[in-house]
Amino acid sequence: MSDAYSIRPAVQADGSFLGDMVVEAANWRSGGARARHEILTSVEHRRYLAGWMRPADAGFIAVDSGGQPIGAAWYRMLAQDDPGFGFAGTAVPELIIGVQPIWRAHGVGRTLLRRLLVHAGEQGHARISLSVERDNFARSMYRSEGFLVTDSGPARDTMVHRVS
Repeated sequence: MSDAYSIRPAVQADGSFLGDMVVEAANWRSGGARARHEILTSVEHRRYLAGWMRPADAGFIAVDSGGQPIGAAWYRMLAQDDPGFGFAGTAVPELIIGVQPIWRAHGVGRTLLRRLLVHAGEQGHARISLSVERDNFARSMYRSEGFLVTDSGPARDTMVHRVS
């Protein structure tokens, strides 16, 4: 199915779509959807979008054969006094990834993840981090791509990948 979509670099105009993907990431569990406005106005999620695209931000967008965005993976450098869910240090970009439900389990997330990891290495980042709830099916993908748990909370783990 990889010929049904392609990957392009994220640009400043993708900020709204990244918001859609934050909502998808937060609502990964079927039947437990939180309202879009609730997620996008929450402090813990706003940090992944506010001011997109800052100089240290980077990301990629998956688009279907008609050019419509279907998924995104991006990273941000977050400050120690405003850390994200998967904060692992001030020099460690934090990864956010979201894929529209109909495109899940078709390789879109893995393709985006791999492209972003390559880019992070090209930008000189030694590590990249993320946060994932323990019962999220994506956790096994992260493990298979080399992410290791570095910190555990009550329901979620911070995972880190050594890029170089």
